[in-house]
Amino acid sequence: MTEVRSSSAAAAPAAAGPPPPSPAPAAGGRRLANARQAAIGWLFVLPFVVLLVAFLLLPLGYSFKLSLYRSTLIEGEVFAFLDNYQQAFNDPLVREGVVRVLVFGLVQTPVMIGIALLAALLIDNATSRFSRAFRLAAFVPYAVPVVIGTLMWGFLYSENTGPFRGLGVDFLSSSMVLSSLGNIVTWQWAGYNMIVLYAALQGVPREVYESAKIDGAGGVQIALRIKTPMIASALVLATLFTIMGTLQFFTEPLILQPLNPGAITAHYTPNLYAYNQAFAFQQYNYSAAISFLLGAVVFVGSYIFLFATRKRSALR
Repeated sequence: MTEVRSSSAAAAPAAAGPPPPSPAPAAGGRRLANARQAAIGWLFVLPFVVLLVAFLLLPLGYSFKLSLYRSTLIEGEVFAFLDNYQQAFNDPLVREGVVRVLVFGLVQTPVMIGIALLAALLIDNATSRFSRAFRLAAFVPYAVPVVIGTLMWGFLYSENTGPFRGLGVDFLSSSMVLSSLGNIVTWQWAGYNMIVLYAALQGVPREVYESAKIDGAGGVQIALRIKTPMIASALVLATLFTIMGTLQFFTEPLILQPLNPGAITAHYTPNLYAYNQAFAFQQYNYSAAISFLLGAVVFVGSYIFLFATRKRSALR
């Protein structure tokens, strides 16, 4: 009896205690699981990486290689190092095109962003059933291909068949063509920027507007002092994309050039000049150097803009 009681008493604490902890997984098993997760992640990213390498990095590398060589009749392709860049930097036609697009951007960018912001604020404040139709109508020009839109405006600008021929204004003359091109670009992209800014406005809490109204703020004060500062990041991004697109101005002058070659010259913009150097004069090496030089201008201009606006937005 004594042995039975002692054995049952010894078994009781063991049965009442917590179960023994399961053994921790081995370090090798953890490494295998992490490697499997990383491999699955790379499988999802692989299509993008392949497209990035095939259609961006490899063409950029080949173009940069072209820009470092020069084609000669006797020796063929000769390594020229930075001679093509020096020639492009000293080329007055390149400088003229860069100055033209910079002036174009300084005028056209504030106008486009101002129109887009005004439209976004008006739509955000509207409560009628027509606001959705207005959003769609403002976005339709962006859905039209750039080539088709430019051809349409070329017909409208024509002195022979256009509806404005009775006004006595040549919209494609040397003094008016830059403004006419700016009108096309604004018509094409203002709706896109408006949608971006309107989407940012939808993320602002409505309680902020109600509090401002209780404090006696009017519609204009709410728009200028509350709504606009709260979408500063979206404004900076829209302006940045507009600056980058302006410096790479190409399609619109290329399409309208046959209508007035004297006003829209072969070097009207840097991209147009590089295009003509490559496909009209077979100067592929020099064209590649001009393109990379323009890319440097775009990068520097974008960085300066971001640096100047970093305190007014959340972008860093």
